[in-house]
Amino acid sequence: MDWKTTLRDYEGFLKLEKGLSPNSIEAYLRDIGKLVQYLEIQQITTDPKALSYNELRSFMMWIGELGLLAKSQARILSGLKAFYRYLLLEDLVQKDPTALLEGPKLGRTLPEVLSVDEIDLLLSKIDLSKPEGQRNKAMLETLYSCGLRVSELVGLQISNIYRAEGFIRVIGKGDKERLVPVSGRALKEIDLYLPDRNAMAIDPGQEDILFLNRRGRMLTRVMLFTIIKELAKAAGIHKTVSPHTFRHSFATHLVEGGADLRAVQEMLGHESITTTEIYTHLDREYLREAIISHHPRSGKV
Repeated sequence: MDWKTTLRDYEGFLKLEKGLSPNSIEAYLRDIGKLVQYLEIQQITTDPKALSYNELRSFMMWIGELGLLAKSQARILSGLKAFYRYLLLEDLVQKDPTALLEGPKLGRTLPEVLSVDEIDLLLSKIDLSKPEGQRNKAMLETLYSCGLRVSELVGLQISNIYRAEGFIRVIGKGDKERLVPVSGRALKEIDLYLPDRNAMAIDPGQEDILFLNRRGRMLTRVMLFTIIKELAKAAGIHKTVSPHTFRHSFATHLVEGGADLRAVQEMLGHESITTTEIYTHLDREYLREAIISHHPRSGKV
């Protein structure tokens, strides 16, 4: 039994026996497709009969680490359970490995995620008449467009921006490098910021750092936290908002928009992904298409 045949039969079951709408059927198949992608990434057997509770539990933990909202995780789990009920009904499996799977527990601390409208509202509160205004707008557009960690953003170097290719090179945990597609909108805001940045007195050794404070030095993590919290307050957003919220929003908006999970994992720079794997598993154009085509900032300049 292979996935292609099984999913085709499952689609027929949902349509003919369950009488679901095309949109509902597509949603069910899309969620099962996320499991298929995970299995391919982990090089786990793609035979549904061979999947164990532990393997499915690992999948649920993995999508949680990508930053999906609790309701999205619950929906995917519901889709998995429905799929295995179908397999049981058709005598394709003898035991349901999803029976003991649980979704996000109530009261569990889950990462906050901003909607696209909330991100736009927050950015609209930046006062561009202030010297640091354009810098802040360029920073937050880059943070959201690329899903960067705080340390990756404040350490971003001008020489690692490749405008023609539409990528930035990021130095992540353990000094591992990865290429991240960057939106045209973020590049535009960076270009608007550069004249002011280049006109200031820059401390020796900081010449290649993109985002600088008024003293010409690299920004601190605390300063970035403060900037975002003040903007969220001004925008009337009552969620717990931090730089990491932008990273979770980046991942969630991509996955919810249909982006390939492998590409999202690569872009987040998870510790299990090495620089070499970026080049051997996915070519740069594929990464760019997979991310930019599904990101809310795509085409917005």
